[in-house]
Amino acid sequence: MNSEATPVQDSPFRPERSDRDTAPQFVLPLVVRIERAAPPARTDALETAARAVLVLLADERSAGDGGWAQAVRDWQDARIRKVVRRARGAEWRRAEALPGITVTGKAAEVRVFPPVPLDGWPKDLARLQVSGTDLDDPEPPAAPDAGGPVLWMSPDVEMSAGKAMAQAGHGAQLAWWELGDEERAAWRDSGFTLSVRTADPAHWRDLTTSGLPVVRDAGFTEIAPGSCTVVADHPALRR
Repeated sequence: MNSEATPVQDSPFRPERSDRDTAPQFVLPLVVRIERAAPPARTDALETAARAVLVLLADERSAGDGGWAQAVRDWQDARIRKVVRRARGAEWRRAEALPGITVTGKAAEVRVFPPVPLDGWPKDLARLQVSGTDLDDPEPPAAPDAGGPVLWMSPDVEMSAGKAMAQAGHGAQLAWWELGDEERAAWRDSGFTLSVRTADPAHWRDLTTSGLPVVRDAGFTEIAPGSCTVVADHPALRR
C-alpha cells in the first residue's frame, strides 16, 4: 500500500520507480481486532489506526539507538508500506504477545508492530487474513472537532476498511514528517487527537490544491495508481 506525498521529490509515496525500490523493502504491520459479536465502527477503526502509526513513530524505541530504530529507518528509506490484517479471539491474543503497541479508540483496538521485511512476517501475523475488514459506521460520524487535525478521505475512491486504515496511517505519517519538534510534542501530549472524515466533493477539490500533504496511492491493490486518497489537515500545516 504505497503512496506519494506530492511536494517531496524523493518521497517514499511516489508511484514512479526510484532508488527507494532498490533498497530492502519493509512493511509496517497493523492488526485490527474484529470480534464477530462486536466489530468496531469504521471511522473509529480508521482513527485508531492513524493514531497507532503516530504512537509508533513517536516511541523512544523508534529513534536513536532504540530497539526498533534500525527497522524504522530501513522502512522509511524504502517504500512506506503498511498492511492491515484482522484478528479475533486466540489470534488476537497471539498478536498481543508479540512486541508492539496496542492503541485503543472508542471501541476499536489496533496493534502496531515495528517494521518487518516484506517477506519476513512473524508466523503469528503472517497467518492472519487481510480480507474481511469491511466495517460500517452505524450512524454518520459527527463533524470533526473545530481547529483539530483532520485526515480527509477522498469522496471519489471506494476502499475496504483495511485499505482505508492504511491510507489514514499514511496521511498521519505525512503530517508527522511536516511538523517541527514542538508541534510534534504538542500533538503527542494531546494523545494524538485527530479525526478521519470523508470530504464532500467541493471541499475535496480545495483540499487537494491547498498545499497540505496529499497521499497518492501507488495502485498495487484496490485502486488506480496515482489516486489521491487522503489530505492531512493539521492546524500547524495550514497555509
